Amino acid sequence: MKKTKNDYKKYKFTYIKATVFTFFFCALFMKGYTPFERTGENYFHIQLNGQEVGTVGDREEIPEILVEARRNIASASDDMIFMDADLEVSGEEVLWGRVDDREDVLARMEAALRGRIHETTHRSYTMKVNEYIVNLASVDEVNALLQAAVDKYDSEDKFRVDLVYDNSREFSVLTTQMTDTSDAVEEDGFVRSGGIAAFLDGLGNADQEKEDKDFEDYDLGILSMDFAEKVEIVESYLPESQLTLLSDAIEQVTKDQETVSEYEVVSGDTLSEIAIKVNIPMDRLVEMNDSLESIDSTLHVGQKLIIMVPEPELSVTRVEENYYEEIYDADIIYIDRDDWYTYQTQVDREPSAGFRRVIADVSYVNDKEVSREILKEEVLMEAVAKIVERGTKIPPTYIKPISGGRQTSGFGRRSRPVRGASTNHKGVDWATPTGTPVYASCGGTVAKAGWASGYGYVVYINHEDGRQTRYGHLSKVLVKPGQSVKQGERIALSGSTGVSSGPHLHFEILINGVQVNPLQYLN
Repeated sequence: MKKTKNDYKKYKFTYIKATVFTFFFCALFMKGYTPFERTGENYFHIQLNGQEVGTVGDREEIPEILVEARRNIASASDDMIFMDADLEVSGEEVLWGRVDDREDVLARMEAALRGRIHETTHRSYTMKVNEYIVNLASVDEVNALLQAAVDKYDSEDKFRVDLVYDNSREFSVLTTQMTDTSDAVEEDGFVRSGGIAAFLDGLGNADQEKEDKDFEDYDLGILSMDFAEKVEIVESYLPESQLTLLSDAIEQVTKDQETVSEYEVVSGDTLSEIAIKVNIPMDRLVEMNDSLESIDSTLHVGQKLIIMVPEPELSVTRVEENYYEEIYDADIIYIDRDDWYTYQTQVDREPSAGFRRVIADVSYVNDKEVSREILKEEVLMEAVAKIVERGTKIPPTYIKPISGGRQTSGFGRRSRPVRGASTNHKGVDWATPTGTPVYASCGGTVAKAGWASGYGYVVYINHEDGRQTRYGHLSKVLVKPGQSVKQGERIALSGSTGVSSGPHLHFEILINGVQVNPLQYLN
């Protein structure tokens, strides 16, 4: 019995020793278990975006794994990725517990982050030309867009668009550089472009070359090309919805757009001539300009008219060296006469056209010629210049002879308003109450003041430029023949005398004794 009791104690002691040893062994040597220490929380559960991603034994390790997971996702592309990272960590103190392998936790974190990507901004390029901005997916697309704008006018396929850094800008901004691929040569390890660069290098010998060159010695074709506007390109990150397809961008940039511009009226211009010059119908010009009441409105030198010009968003300039044969006119020779008015001219010699061969540098903006420099010409038949005498004296002006009034009859053909009236109206009628003051349209000398058949009471005034004005159907005449009057001076009161259908003023302007449309001469 005593032996059994001793054996029991021996076994019990051995069991205790084995248990203690086992715990010690597991704590120190078994992978995946944390040692038990009474130091607070030592076992941490991780949740990312609502998903269990693992357990670790060190809290400080968790943000490191999260940063690595985000970096792995971002490095997979050049795009900028925005994702949610709602991290929750709960800790506890345990005697032992199994932690997850770091790589497993990392993989599960990446999966949880990918499931919560809510926006991806792509690496892209923004191109700005004046106020026009377009976003493209790559620098290759920017190059393709710019090259398409050049190819529209580069019939010889000579010029290539290169993107270079703009040294005048503090930040990284790209701009354009045009390269003539047909003349590019390598010298001292550098590529030097020919074309216009070579042309500029030789300016010092230009005059000598003109003397020595024959027609066959010129290299005809496009000398240079460039963009008329400053082009700026910057790198950016944008969502796909803000990117423009390359085909759409090419159409936007190269297709002619209606652009607001101005036309300044010059001497001799008429609305019909301006309409032909700018290729806009006259009625459309009237709609676009508040200063024009109708197609018969009077124009003034220096007057600015709004016009719509078809131009692409990105304009291309080029210089072409061309050979042509042409019939040409010599420049008109003008002889100024200070005692004549500016509208008075006299042709002393009629012109005769000549014929010549020409080499010229022609400058274009898009398809519009803007200048021409003749480099060499051979005149086969000399042109005879036209000789014109012209006046320099500023003529007097004419104003509307009444204030207000409603126009009831214009100049020219009309229906007979009353028995005895003319169907070919020689002036302009304004309906106005009897007794309305009538003023001299221009200063001059009264030639007639009294009664005239058909006109009723009438006033005729002769003006220093040889013209005459007439004011008819008056109720009262306030001037006498031979009296000098100033522009705007009251000369009569309106009425309805003579052949008249009601109270109004009939007004005429005569040039060389012939009535003309007064509205074309009133200021």
